[in-house]
Amino acid sequence: MPVENVNLCGKLLIAMPGMSDPRFDKSVVYMCAHSDEGAMGLILNKPTPEVPFAGLLKQLSIKALPGIPETPIYFGGPVEIGRGFVLHTADYDLDEITLQVDAQFSMTATRDILTDIANNEGPQQALLALGYAGWGSGQLEHEIQQNGWLTCDATLEVVFDVPDADKWVAALKLLGVDALMLSATAGRA
Repeated sequence: MPVENVNLCGKLLIAMPGMSDPRFDKSVVYMCAHSDEGAMGLILNKPTPEVPFAGLLKQLSIKALPGIPETPIYFGGPVEIGRGFVLHTADYDLDEITLQVDAQFSMTATRDILTDIANNEGPQQALLALGYAGWGSGQLEHEIQQNGWLTCDATLEVVFDVPDADKWVAALKLLGVDALMLSATAGRA
């Protein structure tokens, strides 16, 4: 099936070795939106330790319950890096604000979800990101055809439970691919 006919919403993009953009080197991206107009996703395995969750809450004047665990914040991508996005399990929904991507995953990009997380009223699992990865019309499809990305179904385990340093290899394993066997060059038969 041609790449342009595939809807990548709810899928993982796995950066191939030799990715020309260093911001995406060994990245795993969860795809939140994909249409003829373009695509949007969040990088899942690039934490930004310089932005602590407690510091973000303080900056936004959000009070947290005592003992709320420190939640990592991720570099979601190079577009709108000052804007926050929360990828989370579908058990949490703010009417008309939350984007339900599929039966397992949703995304919310408002302050309300941060307040709920800080008060232990948020989703069961969540990943906070600053910025997002975006592609214009046909751009992502072209990158896939040029051997820039592999795609596979997303799992809750890979998105939320696998340690960041292991997510790229874990995502490849979903496809049955050994990272050591990948090549940065594309071939044609």
